[in-house]
Amino acid sequence: MFTGIIKDVGRVGGVTRRQGGLRLRVNYSAGEEFRLLSIDESVSINGVCQTVVALGAGWFEVDTVEETLQKTTLAELSTGSLVNLERAVRPLDRLGGHFVLGHVDCAAVVQEIRELGLSREFWISFPDTFLSFIVSAGSITIDGISLTVAKLEGLRFAVAIIPYTFAHTTMNELKAGSRVNLEFDILGKYVARQLSMNSRSALPETKIDELWLREQGF
Repeated sequence: MFTGIIKDVGRVGGVTRRQGGLRLRVNYSAGEEFRLLSIDESVSINGVCQTVVALGAGWFEVDTVEETLQKTTLAELSTGSLVNLERAVRPLDRLGGHFVLGHVDCAAVVQEIRELGLSREFWISFPDTFLSFIVSAGSITIDGISLTVAKLEGLRFAVAIIPYTFAHTTMNELKAGSRVNLEFDILGKYVARQLSMNSRSALPETKIDELWLREQGF
């Protein structure tokens, strides 16, 4: 479980192909946040929950399986790529963003970036499969960053990026055409699922009129 509040921007130190998957080495800064990182711990890399399998001074490695590579943008990383990092939340941590599982729903495309004074507005398109999971003013995770949907127009939405977020995440690396990882709000997904199940289990509506009564022998 994560919060979507990015703690560090790391840099990919190596990419090794391993039997259908990838071994990624990620270098991080020498701050306190990752100093006590341990093997088997969960780490969010651009919003993707991964397990630390090896580590050393200033770096850690994860094994990324084929299914993850197909659903996310991790396959597009190369040595030198910048990535957003967050360690798993602790029970006593402040929940500054929202509940983020690190289970990416899909990769999406940045359509355009508008500069609005000091802030920036990013417009991102997404597959219609996920339309019921997103609402205006709701939470969404982009490359591991907890953000708020500012506008929703059909199959695209906008988020407003303040200068601090732009400077301290990989949002400043994005441009029109860039692909990003999306995780829709888990609460919204459960609500949509429940409503879908309720509608399927509902009894079919029976229209009682004169014709129906005659057919039933009345």
